[in-house]
Amino acid sequence: MSLIESLGLAALRRIDAETAHGLALKALRSGLAPLPGPVTSARLECDLAGMALLNPVGLAAGFDKNATALAQLTRAGFGFIEVGAATPLPQEGNPRPRLWRLVEDRAAINRFGFNNEGMEPIAARLAARKPGPVPVGLNLGANKTSENRAADFARVLTRCGPHVDFATVNVSSPNTEKLRDLQGPAALAALLQGVMEARAALPRPIPVFLKIAPDLTGDDLAQIAEVALTSGVSGIIATNTTLSRDGLQSPHRGQQGGLSGAPLFERSTRVLARLSQLTEGRLPLVGVGGISSAEEAYAKIRAGASAVQLYTAMVYQGLSLAPTIAKGLDALLLRDGYATIGAAIGTDRARWL
Repeated sequence: MSLIESLGLAALRRIDAETAHGLALKALRSGLAPLPGPVTSARLECDLAGMALLNPVGLAAGFDKNATALAQLTRAGFGFIEVGAATPLPQEGNPRPRLWRLVEDRAAINRFGFNNEGMEPIAARLAARKPGPVPVGLNLGANKTSENRAADFARVLTRCGPHVDFATVNVSSPNTEKLRDLQGPAALAALLQGVMEARAALPRPIPVFLKIAPDLTGDDLAQIAEVALTSGVSGIIATNTTLSRDGLQSPHRGQQGGLSGAPLFERSTRVLARLSQLTEGRLPLVGVGGISSAEEAYAKIRAGASAVQLYTAMVYQGLSLAPTIAKGLDALLLRDGYATIGAAIGTDRARWL
């Protein structure tokens, strides 16, 4: 981390968390953030559901909800980025404050509620981006007031799908009432059928991922794995934020919403490993939750992930965390004698089961 980035992070932490996030995006668009360009090597290059990645370190959804910093983020060292979530209609989300830093726990709690400008302006920005080597995906959401939330996901995919490299069905946010009910096997199968029909009508097929919660039981995971395998989705992202508050120290630990960051690492990695076992390598998995170092990214890969995504740790370590982790992964693969990232996938899964 550079001195400028360190000073910038210190300044941002002195103000309201959501305001600071907005300022960080503005600084990124203004050229005030580190943009090292592609980070890659023969070991780091990999395939994710048919997408060629320069490295397996991605940006999770939520950082750039409205796709306003695409040009900058694709030069920040990530192997792929995900923007959104986008809903059919603009949505204010839940009342502020709705984002808290849990500094003592290296974590955050949010209850945003899918606040975004809606699919129309987001689609326009995605359509205007210059194509490049870093895949750009969109997280699909549903409007809180929608009479048919399942149909909202297909609507957003139909509108924005021609302009992205992949899409993610997000039925795992805890901040839209009853949204997680769509993870039930019957509801999920019906929702995914609509999404896959929308994908089939796109000018070109794109990978569609399913993002799940970390608070599912073993039976829940088995049912979701079965639905995912039969529905035709391209992979599973594990996981979203948690409702658990085990072992937290911060005075903000009682806030409602989804917890992300360091406390989520073990829970999300165990879910990932179990999904890897259930799907038997038939679906690529993306590991998300609590990653703040190359060693933790490597643990997710060895637990069964084909790629990983970051978000909350950047609040504490800055945007330069992405290239730092990518370079660290390369060194770990070299140390352990793996010629490619693919050779390391799932090699330590048993540890997490």
